[in-house]
Amino acid sequence: MPITPFHFGPGALLQSVAPRHVSFLSFCAANVLIDLESLYNLVYRQHPVHAFFHTYLGATLVIAATGLLFLACQWFARRFWLPNLLGWRSLMHKQVLVGAALGAYTHAALDSVMHQDIQPLWPFSTSNALLGVISLGVLHTACLALGLLGLLIVATRWFVAGEEKVG
Repeated sequence: MPITPFHFGPGALLQSVAPRHVSFLSFCAANVLIDLESLYNLVYRQHPVHAFFHTYLGATLVIAATGLLFLACQWFARRFWLPNLLGWRSLMHKQVLVGAALGAYTHAALDSVMHQDIQPLWPFSTSNALLGVISLGVLHTACLALGLLGLLIVATRWFVAGEEKVG
């Protein structure tokens, strides 16, 4: 199933430990952009379902596209009103690119573990050394656990910051 939230778990942890360096929003955006290809291929019954954007080369282009999308939104927001959902206007371009890079490359790696049709190193190799390296259940549990750990870190940070303001 494309655009699965399991991919967001590692991003939640990465952003929670490095909030000034990693944009969770761009992490998620890169993941969604990659899976739009899979969604298209599923709808139109094209194979492989996980094609170019599930390679590291394709993921690199998604990073650039995510950065350009952010710049376009900034440009548009200076001219017209755009809601500042999730505080995206305060993000620095470096945060966006780091988040997008982590999102795109972890997406390719995680999907390489579970999908037979992925050739992550294309055009240099058609092999997939990560396929089946861990079970699907372990993969999903790990992604979920990383996300929960990230949420716990963020909640702890908010709680401590709130206590400092009150105390």
